[in-house]
Amino acid sequence: MSRPEIIKKLKEKNPQLSQSEIGIILDTFCKSIEIALKQNRNIELRGFGTFFIKKIKEKYSARNPKTGELIYVPEKNKVRFRASKKLKDSINK
Repeated sequence: MSRPEIIKKLKEKNPQLSQSEIGIILDTFCKSIEIALKQNRNIELRGFGTFFIKKIKEKYSARNPKTGELIYVPEKNKVRFRASKKLKDSINK
């Protein structure tokens, strides 16, 4: 589902809000999730799932698949999502 589709669905549910107001709300929601993840905090949306940061260790002996040469891969953070049991059950029905 794309951003305009989400705004359209929210507009159907909340006709008193304008599309620009819904866009601002959506931007604020996404920005607050981004800020929390940067602070290494978990985001739990009950009934939906949890966003969290997972540290990926550095690798000293990774290989470039094209040339086969050894390269160094630094440590990095990845965003992970774990779906709630309620979401998993509703998808699998």
